[in-house]
Amino acid sequence: MTTFSSNAPPSQTGCRIRVLVVDDSAVIRRLISQVLEEDPGIEVVGTAQNGAIALQRIQQSNPDVITLDVEMPEMDGIETLRRIRKSHPQIRVIMCSTLTERGATTTMEALSLGASDYIAKASNAGSLDKSLQALKADLIPKIKQFFPPANVLSRPALLRKTPLKDPANATATTATTASTTKTVWAKNPFPEVLAIGVSTGGPTALSDIMPLIPANFPLPILIVQHMPPIFTKLLAERLSSRCKIRVEEARNGMPVEPGCALIAPGDFHMRVSGQPGRVKIILDQAPQENSCRPAVDPLFRSVGEVWGPSSIGVVLTGMGQDGLLGAEALRAKGAFLIAQDEASSVVWGMPGFVVKAGLADKVLPLRMVIPEILERCQLGSRSFRAS
Repeated sequence: MTTFSSNAPPSQTGCRIRVLVVDDSAVIRRLISQVLEEDPGIEVVGTAQNGAIALQRIQQSNPDVITLDVEMPEMDGIETLRRIRKSHPQIRVIMCSTLTERGATTTMEALSLGASDYIAKASNAGSLDKSLQALKADLIPKIKQFFPPANVLSRPALLRKTPLKDPANATATTATTASTTKTVWAKNPFPEVLAIGVSTGGPTALSDIMPLIPANFPLPILIVQHMPPIFTKLLAERLSSRCKIRVEEARNGMPVEPGCALIAPGDFHMRVSGQPGRVKIILDQAPQENSCRPAVDPLFRSVGEVWGPSSIGVVLTGMGQDGLLGAEALRAKGAFLIAQDEASSVVWGMPGFVVKAGLADKVLPLRMVIPEILERCQLGSRSFRAS
């Protein structure tokens, strides 16, 4: 088989994605290997029972992706990840964690250290067949998300046939480039809410941008990050300890307040209800959307219903197209939309679909997202530095 060069994604060379499986349990190594080998686009190039052996096998097997157990003897997953990031920063690492607070805490640390994604080990799927199916449904898409087929999402944004209409009947002018579609409203209402949707790469992205928000930020912030229970609570706590504003996991019925960020709890859709100034959180376990709960689309739809053109919607790095229909709903209400650019995204799936549909007013590198929002809120560099 043709040897894969690290500069060329496997999906663009005709090669299979090379995976190294690292876990101290022989049973788990065998199950993961079995699931992966059943996919024609994936090749298991080796296994290792701890981090020290894994580091040796990397040199021999040249993997594109490593599945890495969090808890292992001799060298655990965190220390192994640190060394991989130093010696082989191009390798994608997917952490394998238990759905416990200890496992979630360690996984959050791994994500902050540069892990690309994670899967949660099911405690009891009921049978071997169910365990294999659950593992297959979770792990294979997460491996393949890093290597999309050539040109699937790298095409320029679709050009709009006609200018978008401002809800207040103001004249809108549009300017389109090869990579962005910008809309400049003649009359744009002052923003009243910021809604963010994010998935793969999200904990790191949020850790990078949320501390940039000043203490006098005038908007409520609503965030959907694709994560299971426990993980979302820990994410909120981690962000709150680093931010100038309050960050909490949302609770049903709690008020939506300026200068506070609320994160949708795992396994619950988060929506809003009420009138501006008297808005509360609604949590429910309605069916998954885009195979997700929480999903971005329900939040974006409800934000559009409550705040309409005074909404700012942001779609950051993530797999799949959750947020696309919600972005369309926000656009129909006249909201302002920002999508993260491809170069700064871990996976340009969610923002890529928004861009491709021509819905993004701005397509920005991650570091420019908050400055753009502060500018729209009339919190320029002077007040930002002072806060």
